[in-house]
Amino acid sequence: MTEPKATSSGPADKAAVGQSEALRRRWDERYRGATAAPEPAAVLRHWAHLLPSTGSALDLACGLGGNALWLAKRGLEVCAWDLSSVAIGQLRTTANRLELPVAAEVRDVTIRPPEPQSFDLICVAHFLDRDLVPNIAAALKPGGLLFYQTFTREAASDRGPSNPAFRLAPNELLTLFGDLIVRSYREEGRLADPASGLGDLAMMLAEKPT
Repeated sequence: MTEPKATSSGPADKAAVGQSEALRRRWDERYRGATAAPEPAAVLRHWAHLLPSTGSALDLACGLGGNALWLAKRGLEVCAWDLSSVAIGQLRTTANRLELPVAAEVRDVTIRPPEPQSFDLICVAHFLDRDLVPNIAAALKPGGLLFYQTFTREAASDRGPSNPAFRLAPNELLTLFGDLIVRSYREEGRLADPASGLGDLAMMLAEKPT
């Protein structure tokens, strides 16, 4: 994914459902024809040594499921949710072919967020819905880990969404998840090494207090 799928959450009224359907069609079209799952997000690869060896994980707004497949290969019980039925269908096909236990589900998380204390690990990559932040934090079990990565307004390239509302302000990720314990954080902006590919991103690993 290169941009978020939604900007805000709200009641499941007719307007919200209509917006959800429009977004679903848009993302279905984007994923149609794509076959290969992407590489796992940099936030997972960068702090892979801190992954739990067992437990439940959620790849939220998973797209084609590069993160979900990678986590499942490492022994986690993975749920993968996305608005796009096309993406979820392709993820199920890939997971079955690789014989990986990924429970992939078409789900609009802005309308049906995760339940409280449901997961030992949550990964969010290139998705930003500020209204959903309390639900994401609440969905972690005590001691659970959040791996979060998305685009910043201070960018080193033209990657990601053009609308600044879909991008993080400097250090905003730290503020949004202020109730969690930040274990590692990286946001280099224009100071990043161009070869790293990280100049457009903020990455955070945070833990829910026990």
